[in-house]
Amino acid sequence: MEYNANNVFAKIIRGEIPCNKIYEDDYALAFYDIAPKAKIHALVIAKAMVVDFADFIEHSTADEIEGYMRAIVKTAEILDLPEGGYRLVFNSGPNSGQEVPHLHVHILGGEKLSTSNL
Repeated sequence: MEYNANNVFAKIIRGEIPCNKIYEDDYALAFYDIAPKAKIHALVIAKAMVVDFADFIEHSTADEIEGYMRAIVKTAEILDLPEGGYRLVFNSGPNSGQEVPHLHVHILGGEKLSTSNL
């Protein structure tokens, strides 16, 4: 799938659409999900213009991959989630339920999660 620079996450990165920001660095932008599936539900979107996880791994540098992963951990720390635990969900492709074709991870936590939160 070819990357579409006009997807909603690309617009959020460019500041064209506002978000409730949690964290931002050179590699990622984290914000609260507008339709939460858990008490705490954040998204961490890559600043790299890639469609999904496979595209990200294939087309990113080691620094970009490490930076994005560290941003996920930093966001979880800001949300005070590490002690109680949290769930990371990467959806990849239309059959997975990926709604926006831009690499992002869902961070779910703040409560005991069940499989209904998947």
